[in-house]
Amino acid sequence: METARKSRLLVARRWLRLPDSIAARMALTVVLALLLTQAVSALVYLTDRPEGPPVHSPRVLVQRVTSIVQLVESTPVPERTRLVRAIDDPVLRVEWERDTPRFKTDSVREGFPFDRLRRAIRNGLDDRDRQVVIEVRREPPMPGPFPAEDHHWGRDVRLSVRLNDGSWVVFAGGDPLEGPFRLLRFALWMAGIVAAIALVSLWTARRLTAPIARFAVAAERLGVDGEAPALPESGPRELRAATRAFNRMQARLARFVADRTQMLAAMSHDLRTPLTRLRLRAELVEDPEMQRKMLSDLDEMEAMINATLAFARDDAKREPRGPLDLADLLQSLCEDRVDAGHQAVYEGPAHAALDGRPVALRRAFANLMDNAIAYGGGFTVRLRPEDGPSSTSIATSIVRVEIDDAGPGIPEEEFEKVFAPFYRLERSRSRDTGGVGLGLATARTVVRGHGGDIALANRPEGGLRVTVTLPR
Repeated sequence: METARKSRLLVARRWLRLPDSIAARMALTVVLALLLTQAVSALVYLTDRPEGPPVHSPRVLVQRVTSIVQLVESTPVPERTRLVRAIDDPVLRVEWERDTPRFKTDSVREGFPFDRLRRAIRNGLDDRDRQVVIEVRREPPMPGPFPAEDHHWGRDVRLSVRLNDGSWVVFAGGDPLEGPFRLLRFALWMAGIVAAIALVSLWTARRLTAPIARFAVAAERLGVDGEAPALPESGPRELRAATRAFNRMQARLARFVADRTQMLAAMSHDLRTPLTRLRLRAELVEDPEMQRKMLSDLDEMEAMINATLAFARDDAKREPRGPLDLADLLQSLCEDRVDAGHQAVYEGPAHAALDGRPVALRRAFANLMDNAIAYGGGFTVRLRPEDGPSSTSIATSIVRVEIDDAGPGIPEEEFEKVFAPFYRLERSRSRDTGGVGLGLATARTVVRGHGGDIALANRPEGGLRVTVTLPR
């Protein structure tokens, strides 16, 4: 029994499963929306439509009045009250009175089109002398209460027909709000249809676009965190195929970075050994000047190798992200440089929360500040939290850090070139100032790894401005 029940559940789930294609799902959505519209429209038609011809039309009114008068007239007097109660309805109020009703002189109507209605009732009763009194308690907005095109019977109109025994049957219109309420119900039905279709469409659209949104976020995250987990393969067939290709690409990139790091680690081992031997041999050189030059070249080579390995290993990528206070980090960097005898000024809030890698960001901003000190003699750093779009769609709130120096600046055509590894400006950034040309490249790698970016600009008053934007 249990096995049979599980088998039935599996079959039911297979039948209830959504189509595997985006096109099929979109078609199913349209079909379901149309079916829902038709079902609700049919429900409105079956439950809210009147039975038979419009009861307010003059023709139907005359037929009902004459039929009721004939029926009451043929009924014994003791049974007439009960009969009238059974006939009475909210659309056409019916009363039977033994005595002649009190007619208000100013409300009794004569002439066209009232005579036309009297004549139609008398013809229906086959009695041209039948007394028919029509009262209108207020002037109707139309020229006459019963023109041929008017299908409304209001409660302000009262029609009295005298029976053969001297009693009267009195007819009055129903609640005049029946018409507005009918329109209101129809409007509410239509609003319900629209709301239902909107909810179904919204729910279906969100179900269809959720995998696409996750795919977009994962693509953005890949540029920020190369070690992000693989994206779950869900959704229609096309999206699963795209997700599978994306995960393979991410895995290949991770393997490429790992292979590059391993290769550079091996190179560092192989290069350090001959450098050590050369340093030992340089110590045996008897010429002091030659020995100094050789050791200087070896120091420069070792510095370049160390900087290259630090840049390639990208230690910041493996550092876990976490909350940090960017304002405190910048202030501590400024204080360190002031303690070293350099000019460094911080302007900004005392605290600014940020999610990032503390060691990597410290290295990036330290490179930018040291660069400003080396070529501008000092710097001023400004921190400004802002609300606006970042370079990715992951965050919309950003922090902007500006580092100004008083140096010679950089030609605009060199703005992008200076971020290339080992690129140097001979005139404004000479070799004598130190460094191997990896400071800006390392800083931009770290900042872009956080989803931000770095921009350069020459200040009108002189000097270079480095602007760093980071998502919060």
